Amino acid sequence: MLNTNDILETIRMIETEHLDIRTITMGISLLSCAGGDPKGLADRIYDTVTKKAENLVKTGEELEKEYGIPIVNKRVSVTPVSLVGAGQDAEGFLKVAQALDRAANTLGINFIGGYTALVPKGATPSELTLLDTIPEALASTEFVCASVNAATTKAGMNMDVIARMGHIIRQTAERTQDQQCIGAAKLVVFANAPDDNPFMAGAFHGVGEGDCVINVGVSGPGVVCSAIEQHPEASFEELAEVIKKTAFKITRMGQLIACEASKRLDVPFGIVDLSLAPTPAIGDSVARILEAMGIACCGGCGTTAALALLNDAVKKGGVMASSKVGGLSGAFIPVSEDEGMIAAAKSGCLTLEKLEAMTAVCSVGLDMIAIPGDTSAAVISALIADELSIGVANTKTTAVRIIPAIGKKEGDSLSFGGLLGDAPVMRINQADPSRFISRGGIIPAPIHSLKN
Repeated sequence: MLNTNDILETIRMIETEHLDIRTITMGISLLSCAGGDPKGLADRIYDTVTKKAENLVKTGEELEKEYGIPIVNKRVSVTPVSLVGAGQDAEGFLKVAQALDRAANTLGINFIGGYTALVPKGATPSELTLLDTIPEALASTEFVCASVNAATTKAGMNMDVIARMGHIIRQTAERTQDQQCIGAAKLVVFANAPDDNPFMAGAFHGVGEGDCVINVGVSGPGVVCSAIEQHPEASFEELAEVIKKTAFKITRMGQLIACEASKRLDVPFGIVDLSLAPTPAIGDSVARILEAMGIACCGGCGTTAALALLNDAVKKGGVMASSKVGGLSGAFIPVSEDEGMIAAAKSGCLTLEKLEAMTAVCSVGLDMIAIPGDTSAAVISALIADELSIGVANTKTTAVRIIPAIGKKEGDSLSFGGLLGDAPVMRINQADPSRFISRGGIIPAPIHSLKN
């Protein structure tokens, strides 16, 4: 039974420490829509999404009012479009993107994810066609998010696709230059992408999922930071316990909302993703958690060790609080979406190389990072290869959401507003990796992938 102190503590977390449910995401299978002419496919997709998710926003708003817990985003993820639209030409895939965008607008949701291809070992002509439509699809839609799974620990790394993605990311940024290159902020390249991730831009409804499911993503960096600040002299073991207990409380809230949403929507409960997802608001930063541990500035020596402790303790505390934990579940470090990361990057303390090291111990990767607009496609591809290799070698999810700031240079910034925040344009090593990237083929899976 909750006592008065529990209630007051939760109220304080919400009012002063930015505690929230970051997203309720409904995953919807579109496999029954597959086949036929482009218009028929697009119409079936629109009808399926709008019918199954018709009460998603309303239910989220009702839960916010009843429980007093902010639910920041209501989203939908769908079966990877490369599968649903197999055999379509470019025009057909673009019709699907437009149908998804119309459905999102009709529903009043924030984003819809699933303009996706799963190509870690090879790609069909149809999948390559979808990849080539990504710049146009993201430039001509408002709510659609795209993702590409180009590597897994079992399959290795598809370097042909990774080489292609450098060009696609540049083209997407160029097509949306008048909108702060926002198209690239809606595109992510993965290694070991999970089927049940509720967070954009990488959310899609995996082929192993059921017909429809509710996934919830929690947040709460401000709550964790506040708890750490109350124990300035704690040892590392004591600090880990503080974080575990705090993560438990945050995740219990997510479990409650997930179960209630599932019941009211008559849709099975999938998972709670217990990630710490920051925002640009002061007091809601993962970087400030690391600094509260004793790091002088995020990016300084000790940052990776502090982040490893945080990520592990969050998982240990959260997994005890929910019957179903999944998605990414860790600490996110998106530069533009984290007030402390932005400050550290602008000061020069946080570099791209340090961020890459940090991704080895957290979720999910090089995220929401702006780089100079004249960066070549080969450099972008090589950066993707570096990051995905960390995921493949360590059997974890890693990803790259990089934004070439077309027309801008190091020291400038992109401003997206809202949760996407402001991205300082960071230095990237411009040494030409073209000879490496042009080799093509598959980087083989590591030896530890052979576990049968």
